[in-house]
Amino acid sequence: IAASDFYIQVKEIDKRASGQAFEVILGTPTPDAKGEFPLSPPKKKDLSLEEIQRKLEAAEERRKSHEAEVLKHLAEKREHEKEVQRKAMEENNNFSKIAEEKLNQKMEANKENKEALQAAMSEKFKEKDKKLEEVRAKKETKEGGAEN
Repeated sequence: IAASDFYIQVKEIDKRASGQAFEVILGTPTPDAKGEFPLSPPKKKDLSLEEIQRKLEAAEERRKSHEAEVLKHLAEKREHEKEVQRKAMEENNNFSKIAEEKLNQKMEANKENKEALQAAMSEKFKEKDKKLEEVRAKKETKEGGAEN
C-alpha cells in the first residue's frame, strides 16, 4: 500500500485557555470522501430579517434594563445622600438647641448670682448706714448731754 492511498483527517477536539487539542485520523480514502479542509472557519448561517429584528429588540431590552438598573442605583444613592444630609441638619439643630439652652441657663444663673450679690451688698450697706446712724445718735446724745 502506498502512502498516497491514505488520507489524514484532523479534528479539533477542545479549545482551552492553555491551548488546543486535535485528533489525527489516518485512513483509506473512500470513493465518496470530500476533500474538505477540517480547520476551515465555521460557516455563518444567513440570518433572516425577523431574526435580526428579534436580536435588535433583545439588545434594546437589555439596554433599557441596564439603564433602569443604573437609574435605580442613582436614585437610591441620592436618597441615601438626602437622608445623610437630613440627619446632619437634625444633629446640627439639636446641638444648636442644646448650646442655646446651656447658654440661657448660664445667663440666668449669672443674673441670679448678680441679683443675690446686689441684694447682699445692699443689705450690708443698710447695716452700715444703720450703724452710722446709731453712732451719730450716740454722739449727738453725748454732745447734747455734755452741753447741758
